Amino acid sequence: MEFDTIAAISTPPGEGAIAIIRLSGDEAIQIADRIFYAQKSLGDVESHTIHYGHIVDPSTGETVEEVMATVMRAPRTFTREDVVEINAHGGIVSVNRVLQLLLRNGAKLAEPGEFTKRAFLNGRIDLSQAEAVMDLIRAKTDRAMGVALQQMDGNLSRLIRSLRREILDALAQVEVNIDYPEYDDVEEMTQRMLVEKAQLVRASVEQLLLTAQQGKILREGLATAIIGRPNVGKSSLLNQLIQEEKAIVTDIAGTTRDIIEEYVNVRGVPLRLIDTAGIRETEDIVEKIGVERSRKALQEADFILLVLNQHEPLSVEDEALFEAVAGQNFVVVLNKTDLAQNIDVARVRQLAGENPVVETSLVNEAGIAELELAIKELFFAGEIDAGDATYVSNARHIALLHEAIQAIDAVIEGVEAGMPVDIVQIDMTRAWDLLGEIIGESVQDELLDQLFNQFCLGK
Repeated sequence: MEFDTIAAISTPPGEGAIAIIRLSGDEAIQIADRIFYAQKSLGDVESHTIHYGHIVDPSTGETVEEVMATVMRAPRTFTREDVVEINAHGGIVSVNRVLQLLLRNGAKLAEPGEFTKRAFLNGRIDLSQAEAVMDLIRAKTDRAMGVALQQMDGNLSRLIRSLRREILDALAQVEVNIDYPEYDDVEEMTQRMLVEKAQLVRASVEQLLLTAQQGKILREGLATAIIGRPNVGKSSLLNQLIQEEKAIVTDIAGTTRDIIEEYVNVRGVPLRLIDTAGIRETEDIVEKIGVERSRKALQEADFILLVLNQHEPLSVEDEALFEAVAGQNFVVVLNKTDLAQNIDVARVRQLAGENPVVETSLVNEAGIAELELAIKELFFAGEIDAGDATYVSNARHIALLHEAIQAIDAVIEGVEAGMPVDIVQIDMTRAWDLLGEIIGESVQDELLDQLFNQFCLGK
């Protein structure tokens, strides 16, 4: 399979010490050599060596940049193609000028994720490993990064391939038994073998899915709505958790009019914090819009921080909020403990049920550690290990595993219903195909384009 030689800036835009322009393809070294001037041609250097020189515009002779160029020859590269990485000074103008020179001298601008896509198409990594590259880039906690690294190393791939081998062994045995039907008990033996294999694969897939909920939390973060009546300390809580004065805090009720979102790592739990407008009845048109958005955020949230002012008695609006979060994961934050306590704490705990209740004074920065610990124990309880080799966190993988279980269940039900073995075999083959989609061994081009378009340019 032949590809064009592609080029892209692989570092984030903006000012920095170093920026990297990457080329990959059969002509990567020749194209880079057309604009790189040094004592030695890049075509003559050893693989995996770095060289000092200047980028010169061949059409004008103008020196554009002072750079270091790294040459890596196929197949020992990320894409299994010839790769050149040009290290230039970090900046917007100079880096783009180098890229434009490469494009004018034969390279094609890379599409989002095209370097990783080539690594997949050239057999260096499978599809689950390719997706783990983006998970690693987007990881917001050490745990999320650990999971991505394990997946990049192929732990999930090895498990999926093992399950597919089990299914393939069963399918091969079915074919043998169909070819030799003269034995009286061959059909009974085949059905028993199919059920045993199906149950074995199903148990492994179910074990894998046990980590799915927490894995999805690590990968995508918990959509966490901070809710409560106006002026109970919601914005102060957001500021404390992110350690930044992101939200405006005043004594005036209704200051927050719109949704504010921020990511924060709370003891390994990635939270997408959503500071909402205080929920109350209001005639203010702008505030009313904010309240409606708050109600929508509440409905869509994975987790709720319900903030109450313990200096005031529990109100009808507070009790209504407890009704609104019924059935969801939430922590009650009893704020303003620096003031006299006027709330009925026993009633609050009764309404909270098994959900944690944490007392804080956000003015004095008290209770934050206890709140963070409550969040961690609510979701992880110390039982998740980022080194777990059977970790699944990708929504696409989770959906395919659920579909595979349905196909396996169809195999077991078919055998129990006395269906012919060659019909039951169809569902077993479907389970094999579904597992293959996870690692890219049975996947359509449209899906590949959709997945890799989510990557950034240069990756």
